[in-house]
Amino acid sequence: MRIEAYNQVQQLYNTRKPGQVQKSAGVSFSDQVQISRFGKDIQTAKTAVADCPDVREDVTAPIKASIKAGTYEVNMGSFADKLLAKYQEMR
Repeated sequence: MRIEAYNQVQQLYNTRKPGQVQKSAGVSFSDQVQISRFGKDIQTAKTAVADCPDVREDVTAPIKASIKAGTYEVNMGSFADKLLAKYQEMR
């Protein structure tokens, strides 16, 4: 290993050290954010979805009531037909 070569490489890096950064007195900067129209539309849509309930009570309340009463029945043929139709759509 040659030490002289190492010293020469080190001297190259020492000459490229950045100088002192001078501070400007009295200069102030402020950050600004601009949101595009598309971004605003997305935010509006997200707010609308967040305000909606996860479960539609007008649809689920009658089903819950019939389950509680023990009168809810599932038509197996209709269920199987719908299941196969969804399977065909996905393929």
